[in-house]
Amino acid sequence: QVQLVESGGGLVQAGGSLRLSCAASGRTFSSYAMGWFRQAPGAEREFVAAISWSGGNAYYADSVKGRFTISRDNAKNTLYLQMNSLKPEDTAVYYCAASPHVQPTPTPHSYVYWGQGTQVTVSS
Repeated sequence: QVQLVESGGGLVQAGGSLRLSCAASGRTFSSYAMGWFRQAPGAEREFVAAISWSGGNAYYADSVKGRFTISRDNAKNTLYLQMNSLKPEDTAVYYCAASPHVQPTPTPHSYVYWGQGTQVTVSS
């Protein structure tokens, strides 16, 4: 079992930045590929970014490529999402998730543990 707790969400103006964190506890964090997903009101959950267990490989949705950076610190059991140049369309609840696959994957069904989410609101 892996418990995931997100933090760092909030209200920011368009063009601003936020850094999300996801603290993991339980089974070995470094054994899992990790991902960030988001869900806006009335929309389906969508993939944002994912990173391999070692941090050596990362994968991004086209909508955030060049603006968001995913990283992890296995010594601290923490996953991060640095979000720059935020846009109103980035407004959503952001979730971190853990996958037993070694390599990052954009498929939600590949993830077995999920956090409760943190709200990000970008004003225009």
